[in-house]
Amino acid sequence: MIEDNRATVRRVLVITLLLNLFVMALKAVVGYWTGSLSLLADALHSVTDSANNVLGLFASKFSSPHPDREHPYGHQKFEAVGALGIAAFLGIACFEILQGAIERIIKGGEPVNISPPELWLLLIVLGVNIFVAFYERRVGRRVGSPILIADATHTMSDVWVTISVIGGLIGVWLGYQWLDVFLAFPVALLVFWSGWSVLQANLPWLVDQMAITPESIHTIATSVPGVINCHDIASRGLLGRQVFIEMHLIVDAADVATAHHITEEVEKRLEERFRPVRIMIHVEPPEYKSEQISFN
Repeated sequence: MIEDNRATVRRVLVITLLLNLFVMALKAVVGYWTGSLSLLADALHSVTDSANNVLGLFASKFSSPHPDREHPYGHQKFEAVGALGIAAFLGIACFEILQGAIERIIKGGEPVNISPPELWLLLIVLGVNIFVAFYERRVGRRVGSPILIADATHTMSDVWVTISVIGGLIGVWLGYQWLDVFLAFPVALLVFWSGWSVLQANLPWLVDQMAITPESIHTIATSVPGVINCHDIASRGLLGRQVFIEMHLIVDAADVATAHHITEEVEKRLEERFRPVRIMIHVEPPEYKSEQISFN
């Protein structure tokens, strides 16, 4: 049975959207006050956090796991599409940060002025970011939501960015003005790495990459009494979220009822191991021979 956890996902996204808007505003205000390039870049990064939440809400609305006439395999790939949108936002943020840093080096700019109260405000921002990252990741893993896990990864990158920026601004406060521009580059690299991680996690699902090794499926299927062999095994989807399995099953059965009982037992064991899973089995007679476990 597939659970529809979209209501939980939307609730988490609304909560984190409000927190991210607060964080974004605080960073932008302090960045404007101090003239800090790295902090304004970090505020831009937080803009993508809020945009990601909105994108996630949109994707979650259309990502029902239940099939219908137009989408017989369900709608869950909408969440993966949303996660790829997050990766795109991260790529844009990376470009904007690098562009701003290079312009500051070439054209110069006003010195950064930072005070202890502004640093304390940034520590509040850091605390909010840490809460959002762990909250989203915990709920995302519990309900199996790629969009929440991807957004938590993005927010976690924001945590490291903010830590770097605070460290740099402490250095600026001590008189090292060059630290502000210098730190804009590792911030951009952290943003890029976050986007790459999100892309790696979701692209295999969208391109129907193998979800389970054919050998594992073959071992489970052939352990059922009455199964002679199985071949042309294929799987796709995401383990723990939804997996689709297809196979040809050679059974030792004299009638349809016996063959049906054997295939039901195979489905039961695969469901116990890889649930939730939808399985399509093509039954073949005992005399059929094939040595090809999977598609090559």
